[in-house]
Amino acid sequence: MTAKLILRKKEYEVKSGMSLLDALKKSNIVPESVIATRDGELITDDEILKDGDVIKLIAVISGGAG
Repeated sequence: MTAKLILRKKEYEVKSGMSLLDALKKSNIVPESVIATRDGELITDDEILKDGDVIKLIAVISGGAG
């Protein structure tokens, strides 16, 4: 019972049934640094991952002059 997180060319397997936020933290991915999509739809940090889910993570670049 696993779900998969994909960031660039790296894949992380996590247990299904946990929230996206917990899965990101467990995989040492900073939640604020990525946008998550499932089947092309944006999902939120509190989304519960289901068995077989493939979550594509898109790195977000932020910052700039203050």
